[in-house]
Amino acid sequence: MIDRRPVRPRRSCLAVPGSSPKMLAKAQGLGADMVFLDLEDAVAPEAKAAARASVVDALNDGDFSGKTRAVRIHAATTPWCYRDGVSFVECAGLYLDTLVLPKVHDAAHVHWLDLTLTQVERALGLAVGRIGIEAQIESAHGLAEVETIAAASPRLETLVFGPADFMASLGMRTLVVGEQPAGYPDGDAYHYVLMRLLVTARARGVSAIDGPFLQIRDVEGFRRTARRSAALGFDGKWVVHPDQIEAANETYAPSQPDYDRAELILDAYAWATSSAGGRRGAVRLGEEMIDEASRKMALVVAAKGRAAGLVRTSMFTPLDS
Repeated sequence: MIDRRPVRPRRSCLAVPGSSPKMLAKAQGLGADMVFLDLEDAVAPEAKAAARASVVDALNDGDFSGKTRAVRIHAATTPWCYRDGVSFVECAGLYLDTLVLPKVHDAAHVHWLDLTLTQVERALGLAVGRIGIEAQIESAHGLAEVETIAAASPRLETLVFGPADFMASLGMRTLVVGEQPAGYPDGDAYHYVLMRLLVTARARGVSAIDGPFLQIRDVEGFRRTARRSAALGFDGKWVVHPDQIEAANETYAPSQPDYDRAELILDAYAWATSSAGGRRGAVRLGEEMIDEASRKMALVVAAKGRAAGLVRTSMFTPLDS
């Protein structure tokens, strides 16, 4: 088992084109939990070098306080990837939390980036292993290898679903990223993909992030697709427009009643298992029986609520049980 890295709150993960100085500046004041500066699909080949310099400047001079700071570099098989990894650690390593590695097909891609980062960190005297890796799964081959990918490096802290390239790799007959393909019967064409990513992420103790919804003016459509992965237990979703940030933050946080109930279960079970509460392993809370399994479920919801900054509106007293 690899060492578990700290789980960073990532309800909303804002993609910012590295070639847009205006967006690089604007992103610093937005309410996203994570900002990743994108050098891959969002930047034309002729603009790659200039965008890399702009991203370095944004990391060094910008104020991303309270946000996870990431850069999506190029896939390991491209001619730009090596220079990406070296440049960002050399020039802005102190201000970088993670690198997002796209189009990860197998564990070798992660091994390569891990080794490269380690070499650069050692050469510069930086703490080895501080910069995390987020692996974006975007193909049938990547999904087939996801278990070995997730175990490839102690740096790996997130699995990200990349829907557009994944849909293309399967030959899905649709041009709308994230929506159900036309002609598919009632159900969810992406359920297997999302659940496999989620189970793998949880087995390795890393985060699971859903990919983007590209219809930027359809915020309700974004909410609909976000609810799908949030219900399963995903930690957050990529956003490609500021209008999607609030929707993501709300969707991936528990509701106030659910958060209050989770905290109440934790308090009630702690009381029931204490000497004062009778050292009981199961107890009635209102009309529900709660036990150790209930406590584990409540811990998940309570942790998500605390990370989202929710404040409980009710308190437990022994008379509640």
